[in-house]
Amino acid sequence: MSLVLDPATQDLLFREARTANTFTDEPVTEEQIQAIYDLVKFGPTAYNQTPLRIVLVRSPEARERLVQHMSNGNKPKTSTAPLVAIFAADNEFHEELPELFPAFPAAKDAIFSQRPVREQNAGMNAALQAAYFIVGIRAAGLAAGPMTGFDHAGVQKEFLDGDHTPLMVVNIGKPGDNAWSARSPRRSYDEVVTTV
Repeated sequence: MSLVLDPATQDLLFREARTANTFTDEPVTEEQIQAIYDLVKFGPTAYNQTPLRIVLVRSPEARERLVQHMSNGNKPKTSTAPLVAIFAADNEFHEELPELFPAFPAAKDAIFSQRPVREQNAGMNAALQAAYFIVGIRAAGLAAGPMTGFDHAGVQKEFLDGDHTPLMVVNIGKPGDNAWSARSPRRSYDEVVTTV
């Protein structure tokens, strides 16, 4: 059974897309990022949660501060990418649920009153939203370089307001020279999927 998306779009979003390690110096505009968000915000989450918070690191001063928190292997590419974004999970996302999930406004207190439940849901659903965002970056003709190699406590203290937990730092831009590593293997369908 074929997919609805044409093969070129499948390639753009998945088969040919890779994590970029180098970028051109072409800027990534606010309009591009807003268009990406306005598309991917419709991706499903549990109870229509929207815990993802994004900090765009645009100023040279902020970039320099962020690079200091990156692992050594991630410092060069983070210092030269056209745009860097910090993706974080808002652990107080439940305060928005009466508005965002009007079918069950009591979910805020009935399900998410306990901190461990909120943290687990915030992390899982923000990661899901981050994945949608990365696919949206690809749909915009850009490349993403998501990274988890950084000082999470340092980034949280330096860049995040409120009760937000950093998930990843993502370099964004047009891929540059030698942007890709060789494609790593993936598990086959039969290795991943079982039927009961």
